Amino acid sequence: MKICFETFGCRLNKAEALQMEAEYLAKGWESTDKHKDADLFVVRGCSVTARAQRECERMIEHLRRHYPSVPIRICGCIEAEKWKFVPAALAAMSAKISAAARDTPVPVRTARAYLKVQDGCNSACTFCIVPKFRGKSSSVPFAEVMDKTSRFLDAGYREIVVTGCNLALYASDGRRLPDLLSSLAELTGERARIRLGSLEPGACAQETVQAMASHANVCRFLHISVQSGSNRILQAMRRSYGVNDVEELAKAAEKVMPSLGLGCDLMTGFPGESELDFRATKGLLKRLPFTNAHIFPYSERPGTVAAGLGGRVDKAIRSLRAHSLAELADAKRLKFAQKFFGRTVEVIVEGTRKCEGWTGEYLRCRSVGIAERRSLVKIFVTKVHHDSTLEGRIVTAK
Repeated sequence: MKICFETFGCRLNKAEALQMEAEYLAKGWESTDKHKDADLFVVRGCSVTARAQRECERMIEHLRRHYPSVPIRICGCIEAEKWKFVPAALAAMSAKISAAARDTPVPVRTARAYLKVQDGCNSACTFCIVPKFRGKSSSVPFAEVMDKTSRFLDAGYREIVVTGCNLALYASDGRRLPDLLSSLAELTGERARIRLGSLEPGACAQETVQAMASHANVCRFLHISVQSGSNRILQAMRRSYGVNDVEELAKAAEKVMPSLGLGCDLMTGFPGESELDFRATKGLLKRLPFTNAHIFPYSERPGTVAAGLGGRVDKAIRSLRAHSLAELADAKRLKFAQKFFGRTVEVIVEGTRKCEGWTGEYLRCRSVGIAERRSLVKIFVTKVHHDSTLEGRIVTAK
């Protein structure tokens, strides 16, 4: 029996999809990328934005239309109950994997392991639909996280990405995220590096930055959820922080890790966003050391508070503002990448035919040499492309 996965959305979705794949493989299933060979489809969806949901729904409709006899299992952040066409045979198939060992990550087809440590969120942001699907915050027990990490290391992974719906809420056995990060770094040592997912500004993030700086095997990249550079808009979003918190976190991180790659999420066109609010967001992006930005226009999500707010911004204006921010972000990213010319960077090799992957600072890098997939290589940068991709020659590999 062969199973085919289609996964949309964030790293948390990827972590859950890979764990599910491991469970199926442990029960004797085979994984395939070809739709025509599949006996079961698993679609892990995303509804964070209207665009993401449309992409998921198009995939489901495609599978339904071209492979009507093949069951489809729908999970993740998407309304599964609306898809009445899922064959009843799926229940019997699902039962076959009910006894799968969830604590046994089987090596799967990725260069990095995704380690889920937390799920759900206690916030009530006016634009967010995620709590509807994931509920209140819950944390994976500390011992279970450490055990799974050990299994990933034994499987040969060289980078472990720590994921969660809201990582700042992690709490288990008296340990918070900074404690967990330090423990993971000590456990992995030179065997692998740790990459942290997105964080919200606040006290936990400040402490986590200090933990990052204390361990050389933690990737020098931090992605923070910002959304807006206007306090008025942040309040309307019901975010738990203000612009000053964002600035303090960014500056504190840069101080202890000068070569840090700093990412952010930015939204344009939230209901009531004025030109002045937008300029505040653009100003924040310009003056802080952001090197990577996930920029998207606001998308109405039925069932959220924001969907019923007045002051709706025209979609064309949302897109124009997003484009303006993207141009600035691209320029900042290129300027950051150029700092690595003539320097040596560390890359986890992802390809099977060429040496290419991501640096610890989250820059794409490639080399003309050949290195084994999943190997950790040092590359001396001899060229920086206009799309911020680094290129160089292999110095060492292990």
